[in-house]
Amino acid sequence: MDLPPYSPGLHKLVTLNVDEISKLTNSSGFVAVTNSILEKYELEKVGVVVHDFENSSFTISFCLKESHICIHTWPEYQQLTLDVYLCNYLQDNSHKVRAVMAEYVAYFEGKIIKDFEINR
Repeated sequence: MDLPPYSPGLHKLVTLNVDEISKLTNSSGFVAVTNSILEKYELEKVGVVVHDFENSSFTISFCLKESHICIHTWPEYQQLTLDVYLCNYLQDNSHKVRAVMAEYVAYFEGKIIKDFEINR
C-alpha cells in the first residue's frame, strides 16, 4: 500500500472569559454558528449531542468526519472551554483549526484565558 506522508492533526483547547452571558446559555445559537463554520470550512458533521443544564449552561459535542468540536459553558463564572481537533492523514488541517477557533473567539467576543495547541 502506497500512502502519502503522515500529517498529524492539531488539537486546540481554549478557555474563554465571556461578558455576554446570553451566549453562554444559548445552545441553539452555538449549534447554528457551528453549522455555519462547518459549511464555510468544508467540514463534515457525523453527529451532534446537545445537553442543556438546569442553570441554562450547556455542553455540546460535534462529531466530525475529521474529528470533533466540543464546548462546555459556565455562565456563573462567565467562562467556557472549547476544543477543536481536526485530523487528516492526507493533509495538514492546522490552519483550519486555528481559523475555526478564531471564529468562535469572535462569536463569543471572548478573552482568552488559556490557549493550548497539541500536535497529535
